Amino acid sequence: MKGHVNTSSGEIVIDNDVLAKYAGASAVECFGVVGMASVNVKDGFVKLLKRDNLSHGVNVKIDENNKITIDLHIIVSYGVSISAVADNLISNVKYNVEEFSGLEVEKINIFVEGVRVID
Repeated sequence: MKGHVNTSSGEIVIDNDVLAKYAGASAVECFGVVGMASVNVKDGFVKLLKRDNLSHGVNVKIDENNKITIDLHIIVSYGVSISAVADNLISNVKYNVEEFSGLEVEKINIFVEGVRVID
C-alpha cells in the first residue's frame, strides 16, 4: 500500500521506496549510526551499505489508515550507547519523514545488525 495525501488540488501518492530512501538518509545523519545494513538471510552476512543504497536497509509499510511503520537495519559505532542512539534515531526519522510526507509515522523498529570501530 502506498501513502496518500489529499489536497485541495487533488491526491498525492507517495511510493514506499521514496519514504524508505528519505528515512535511510535521515538515519545516517544521526550520531552513532555508521550506516544502514543489508542482511543476507541465507548466510547471516551483514553488509554496510553505501549512501546510494540507503533504502535497502529500510522497510516501510503503510497500513489501511495511512500510518507508516519503518524498520531500520543499522550499524552503530563502537562505544556508543545503543539506547541513546536508538532514541535519537527514532525521534529524527519520525520528525523528518512526517514533515517530508505529511503522513503519520506510527512505529519505528530498530535492528542493530553490527558494530564498527571508527577511527
